[in-house]
Amino acid sequence: MSNVYQAPESNLVDDNVSMGKYGSVEKAVRGEYEFSIGSVLSEAWAKTSGSKLAIHLGFLFYFIVIMGLMMVLGLATAGLVAVNEDPSGMVLMQLIMQLGMNLVGMPMIMGIAMIAIKHSVDAPIKASMVFGYFSKMLPLFVTMIVMYIMMLIGFVLLVIPGIYLMVAYYMAMPLVVEKGMGPWEALETSRKTITHRWFSVFGLFFIMVIIVTISMIPLGIGLIWSMPMMMLAYGILYRNMFGVEASTITD
Repeated sequence: MSNVYQAPESNLVDDNVSMGKYGSVEKAVRGEYEFSIGSVLSEAWAKTSGSKLAIHLGFLFYFIVIMGLMMVLGLATAGLVAVNEDPSGMVLMQLIMQLGMNLVGMPMIMGIAMIAIKHSVDAPIKASMVFGYFSKMLPLFVTMIVMYIMMLIGFVLLVIPGIYLMVAYYMAMPLVVEKGMGPWEALETSRKTITHRWFSVFGLFFIMVIIVTISMIPLGIGLIWSMPMMMLAYGILYRNMFGVEASTITD
């Protein structure tokens, strides 16, 4: 009985994507997308059911890998300083450690984001997706570096441009992963799209930070729901803006 029901649902998802129900890049940069804070939060809360395990396991895998990497690089740092007796080696190894964590960590964080994006269109999800985007390691790293440089310049220029770019670049990373864009193309596509509804996107981000912060108060128990909700809100917002590729759903 469940098998009979399952096939039409999958077709419905594909049809919704192909018909552009969830938006497209072309429409997004023109500001032609549907978005309200209330509707995104409401849908994100509803979709936490069935996604909490995959998202939390994804974060667990991420922390295990990062902690392991930190231990290995930390031991290497201690060994280098002990052999060379040069404290400057510690600074170099700390830079290498930060570089390694960003190179490895960013594709995994985007893997969690892709779990949320896929769940936003009811596509199958699994925690192991967190390991599926290491092929995007270099473009994600370059995107991050360019984004930080642009934001730094913005903060130097009277702060306000930096705040604007911090929000405007909110969707650059998943555009690199899900749409296969280059770093600058992803940054500019995100900026042009979000500029149309900058204050609404900022408001959603601000509210989610408050929700997550409050959920940490009772021994962090509320994070069981608030962390998946935050990731799903991100995935739903991305879906509404840019749509989701059919290849992403079937991947």
